[in-house]
Parts: sequence; structure tokens; C-alpha cells
Amino acid sequence: MEEILNLLSYTFMQRAILCGIAISFSAALIGVILTLKNYSMIGHGLGEVGFAALSLAVLLNLPPIAISIPIVIIAAIIIMLISQKKGESADIIIALVATGALAIGIIITSFTSGFGTDTYNYMFGSILTMTKSDVILSILLTILSVGIYIFFYNRLFLIAFDEKYAKACGISVTLYQFLIALITALIVVVGMRMMGTMLISSLIIFPAIISKKFTTSFKGLVVMSALISIICFIIGIFVSFFLNMPTGAGIVFVYIILLIISTLCCKLAKI
Repeated sequence: MEEILNLLSYTFMQRAILCGIAISFSAALIGVILTLKNYSMIGHGLGEVGFAALSLAVLLNLPPIAISIPIVIIAAIIIMLISQKKGESADIIIALVATGALAIGIIITSFTSGFGTDTYNYMFGSILTMTKSDVILSILLTILSVGIYIFFYNRLFLIAFDEKYAKACGISVTLYQFLIALITALIVVVGMRMMGTMLISSLIIFPAIISKKFTTSFKGLVVMSALISIICFIIGIFVSFFLNMPTGAGIVFVYIILLIISTLCCKLAKI
């Protein structure tokens, strides 16, 4: 306990925890909608786009965030637009975008000095390097995510469970789907420093998947996903520190353990 308290006294650790809780919370809220709408893998696809954007930023010697945000947002909108207008499966579109972006990122990287420290940190995460601006962005993102649920809760509920009925009620489903895509893109970009482009989708997928094993109500799913996300992050960051492993991998490891335990508990409850 004394070692944990000493660790929390460092500014870099305080920034890491603040950013991590904010990003995890936001990702869990948006992840509920994405999972129910079968867009759960969009985080992975946008992560690969983020890698390509990062590679371009390194090549042009420009700030990664400034390049990544517009590119990832455009990619998210394209995924939503094609899947809606062309009637294609979201998984197919996401897979095409992800593999294409990864290939482009590798090609761009080959024209630079290779996988440098910045590229490596964004690919696999380096939460202890979070800056004050990252903290501000994370908090603003959380406020935006919570605000959407507060002001548009009923509409999000209808869109998630019955899109046709939502359209019949006069709700602009496309507008809200693009809004979700926009926030997802921001979560991916801000979360890349924390989890890495390879693992950022885990913050979106795991909380909702685990929560669905214990609750069937939309409100319960949202609340439980947020709690699970924050708890797993806190456990994961300390596990990764004491076991000397990458933070992103440590958080995913905790998610996997919890998923296994929750699955076993559900099966035992049915016996």
C-alpha cells in the first residue's frame, strides 16, 4: 500500500490515471451503442487509420494529434456512410479500411527512419507520457460523451434497439450515427497514447460484452459498462506497473480474466 501511495504522488502517474479513467469511461459509454449496433470493431479499424495518420505525421514532422484527428474522423464518417448508403455489412467495411490503412501506414513508415520511439509508443501505448493537454482533451471528451447520454438518452435507446421505429418517430438516425462515429474517432485518437493503436478497440468492446452477461436493460448496460471499464483500468495500470508490462496489455489482460470469470459464473448459475 505504501508503494502505491508513493506512486500516486508522482505527477506523471496522476495524469495517467486521470486520462485513463476519462478515456475508459467515454469508450465504455460509446461502446454500448456500437456493440448493440454491431459496430464494435470500428475501434480496431480506426486504430489502424490512426497508425497510418501517425506515420504521415512522423514523415511530415507534424504534431501527431493535429494530423490524426481529421484523418480518423473522416475515416469514421466514410465507414458509416458506405455501410448505410451501399447496404454493406459494417464488419466488411471496417475490415477493408483497417487493412488498407495498416498497409498505407507501413508504406509511409518505410520512407522514414522506421519505427521510432514515437511510432512505437502510439502503436503499443505509453500512458506514463500523457501530457497536461492529453488530460484536458480526455476530460472534454468525457463531458461530451456524458452530455450525449443526458440530452439524447431516449433517442439513443431507440436507435440502438429499433432503428426502423426510431425513423418512424421522426428521429434523424443518420445524424446520431455520425455523431457517435465522430466521438468514437476522438476516443481512438486520444486513447492511442494510452492503449496504442493495436489495443484501443478493447476499451470499446470488453465492457459492453461483459456487462451483457449480467443485465439486459439499456440503462443497466450503460452503468455497468462504465463501472467495469474504470475498475479494470485501475487494476490494469497497477498490475502492469508491478509486473513491469505495457499498460495497454495489462488492462486487456484484466479484461480477459474478468470475461472468463463472468462467463463461468453465468454458466454455473444456469446449472
